Amino acid sequence: MTAPAVSPRPPLYRHFHRIAWLAVLLAAGVIVFGAFVRLSNAGLSCPDWPTCYGRAAWPTHADQVLDHAATAIRPVVPEKAWREQVHRMIAGLLGVLVFSLALLATRRRPQGWLHVLGAAAAVAVAIPLYMRGAHGPASVLAVAAELLLLIGALRWSNVDLARVSTLTLAVIIFQALLGMWTVTWLLKPVVVMGHLLGGLTTFALLTWTAWRATGRPLLSADARRLRMLVGIGLALLALQIALGGWTSANYAALACGNEFPKCAGAWWPAHDFREGFVLWRGIGVDYEGGILDNPARVAIQLAHRMMAVVVAGYVLLLALRLLRAPGLRGWGALLGLMVCIQFGLGMANVLLSLPLHVAVLHNAGAVLLLFLLVSLLARLRPPEA
Repeated sequence: MTAPAVSPRPPLYRHFHRIAWLAVLLAAGVIVFGAFVRLSNAGLSCPDWPTCYGRAAWPTHADQVLDHAATAIRPVVPEKAWREQVHRMIAGLLGVLVFSLALLATRRRPQGWLHVLGAAAAVAVAIPLYMRGAHGPASVLAVAAELLLLIGALRWSNVDLARVSTLTLAVIIFQALLGMWTVTWLLKPVVVMGHLLGGLTTFALLTWTAWRATGRPLLSADARRLRMLVGIGLALLALQIALGGWTSANYAALACGNEFPKCAGAWWPAHDFREGFVLWRGIGVDYEGGILDNPARVAIQLAHRMMAVVVAGYVLLLALRLLRAPGLRGWGALLGLMVCIQFGLGMANVLLSLPLHVAVLHNAGAVLLLFLLVSLLARLRPPEA
């Protein structure tokens, strides 16, 4: 009895993988540059959104926008304003690339173009409505765009990468909303953390898409088990990144002073985990500089340190496992080296009192670790029988 024929994978647009890899690079740049913006205290340098004091670019002199309403929220600091607005522009360009990928991936699907173009049109109308103060209608349109994309993603399979490309576009739209709330809700920690996680989720989805479109699997007889181990590592890394975002958003990086491994002269100093991990504190508070007392910040820092040890230990064991697997030794070496560098950068942040370049490199290290784990998850396959 002959086995049923397997449907061949529909051909992708021939430059699809190139666009996907360009989007991966741009997403990494958006995340790292965003870390630079946040860590240089420029996150509120453009109090309005998506313009900067009413300008598509940014004001170069304070007297250019003296009559703009945003000056009542925060005085113009041109040397910081350009950072925030350039970050928005790069993120916008990334959105265009993700939109292109979704359109290309769904072009052969029934009403595929309708889902993608309809969602894009809804967002395009929502932005000027929001700028005019019609926040209710703008929100309804944004939610409608998300639902349109999610319905399409649920209807379609991923054989031609239609599902993952559509989901990535949905994440990008939600990322834009988080970016807006980051500004309008005055650096609210849960939003800042969510914005970081959204950016890294976008990066992970694009990395997975790019590898699958490139079509270069890593064959291993133990692929299924290795994929499970990589998946666990990815979940642990995601939790640690979330803790890192929470640490940064609450200005808790130096809560222990510049001591490591001790904290404020003790192994277990005074702390307040309950207060440190309250996610929602209402709207209208300016969170720049942080509002928590030191025991709450110490609790956040301790949680980040303890989880770092767990993640580093697990990923090093995973790296050793890969070093013993034929054809995967290079990946194991890279993973082991990267986790050691990342741990070292975390210690340097504390010991050197959070220098900007080290803090930005620490964020870049998280991106590279994520890239390695997602790449393994996307490429590991058992040999064909």
